[in-house]
Amino acid sequence: MPAAPAAAQRGWLRRLYDWTVSWAERPGGTWALFLIALAESSFFPVPPDVLLLALCVGAPRRSFRFATVCAVGSVVGGMIGYGIGFAAWSAVKGLFIPYVFSQAAFDQVARLYEGNAFVAILTAAFTPIPYKVFTIAAGVFHVNFLTLVVASAIGRSARFFMVGGVIFLFGPRMKELIEKYFDWFAWGLLALGIAGFVAVKFLR
Repeated sequence: MPAAPAAAQRGWLRRLYDWTVSWAERPGGTWALFLIALAESSFFPVPPDVLLLALCVGAPRRSFRFATVCAVGSVVGGMIGYGIGFAAWSAVKGLFIPYVFSQAAFDQVARLYEGNAFVAILTAAFTPIPYKVFTIAAGVFHVNFLTLVVASAIGRSARFFMVGGVIFLFGPRMKELIEKYFDWFAWGLLALGIAGFVAVKFLR
């Protein structure tokens, strides 16, 4: 049997990576990063880290610029999530539960907000714990808006600048490593995202 074309043998994640890297030198890539980061903070299921990673790998010297765009987009998206929870939750609740996050996760976040809302948001902003649950719940439970913004800005910036900083400092070596094992990196991010949803259930 003749060998299949190389493009057909690659997984969809690898094809997505190749397409994404092609935007690294285009203005549209930066806008795409901003919009995905914004959407992921309230409803979009795919984390922006994969696109950030690909853009930084494609242009390592711009890594901090991409990290800034990603952080700003994510914080703005968190504000939008807060607005959804604050002003429109009764109308859109059925669209979010159970399709975006579960009722159990939402209830657990509510309990976390009874403790220290700043720490809860900061943790979710930096880790794979689903950030969107926290932004929307913050609006529903009327968490102080400034608390959301400050905690989000610190956590999201730390997370995305860590990614950008590694690529900036170790560009050529990291680029070779990530391109070689990108599928593993991407699936690892997905696994961490799933683990984050599970972790919400056990946080106290």
